[in-house]
Amino acid sequence: GVDAVTDGATGSDVDAACRDLITAGGRGEAFAHGTGHGVGLDVHEAPRLAADADGTLRAAMVVTVEPGVYVPGLGGARVEDTVAVTAGGSQLLTASPTPLAVL
Repeated sequence: GVDAVTDGATGSDVDAACRDLITAGGRGEAFAHGTGHGVGLDVHEAPRLAADADGTLRAAMVVTVEPGVYVPGLGGARVEDTVAVTAGGSQLLTASPTPLAVL
């Protein structure tokens, strides 16, 4: 999903990339919301990253990519990455480790 964050991509492009990964993992039905949003002065602001989003990403924008899966009666998981859009693609600003910890 983060790799889809590029100058000129739309919010729906990024959402589709995340949705495709989650669907390929067998949990597409559990992803029933948007993927992310812009970061700046407000908690949630444009551009929206969602299936129906038509805003275009441009260099120097900062967005979140935060797909989540929620399974009724079981639980859910959501991981948020903060990403800067650059002229050549994107830069991940999140410094947290990504390996899955099995508890």
